[in-house]
Amino acid sequence: MELAGDGTPFDPRTVEAVFRDFKGRRAGLIKALTTDVEDFYQQCDPEKENLSLYGYPGELWEVTLPAEEVPPELPEPALGINFARDGMQEKDWLSLVAVHSDTWLLSVAFYFGARFGFDKADRKRLFTLINDLPTIFEVVTGSAKKQTKEKPSVSSHNSIKSKSGSKARGSELAKYSKPPAKEDDEGVDDEEEDQGECAACGESYVSASDEFWICCDICEKWYHGKCVKITPARAEHIKQYKCPACNNKRVRP
Repeated sequence: MELAGDGTPFDPRTVEAVFRDFKGRRAGLIKALTTDVEDFYQQCDPEKENLSLYGYPGELWEVTLPAEEVPPELPEPALGINFARDGMQEKDWLSLVAVHSDTWLLSVAFYFGARFGFDKADRKRLFTLINDLPTIFEVVTGSAKKQTKEKPSVSSHNSIKSKSGSKARGSELAKYSKPPAKEDDEGVDDEEEDQGECAACGESYVSASDEFWICCDICEKWYHGKCVKITPARAEHIKQYKCPACNNKRVRP
């Protein structure tokens, strides 16, 4: 039986449990390829043996050697991702790893479905739940944003930021628990009230949610506070917020 990442046994047997397992692993993989990308890049040394990227239900990730047992308990992710690291542009390499990670997530989810005898209706419901989330590839490449009906506009971001300078910016941001809603337009459906998505996990902003969001002052992308480890209290003291992606920008030879 696999561990959930925090040391507790994890053995999903229902559609809901398998989907929670999928979301946890997905969140861990997205962290590796976005917010923790510098650490992930360094761990994928081409001089090492065949390495794979694993995501765990506890929203954790690990770069390590594949399982030794044959056959393994669960389907295995792509092997040897580290060998291609220095042979291509970093963004292309990350996109390639993201595609293989999406494939692995689906194989693990439907492995559980087969193992626990999900019928046609359960398999369809599981796939529908999974398909409602952007793929890791879409999150990493930013293409998920193009598919949303609406997203926070530049004018929305600017309405938050004080003209007096960046010192007031963090304070203003902390007053908002999510991206500010766009002014209502006549004839807009309630479903379209949800705008944009978190640049880290790819999940859409839901107007009914009370989650805290924060905007990067550099790229003007929105993030869940929990995804970038920023609390409302901490945001109050930030003069200029720079997201992990902007912090990690560097030039590769």
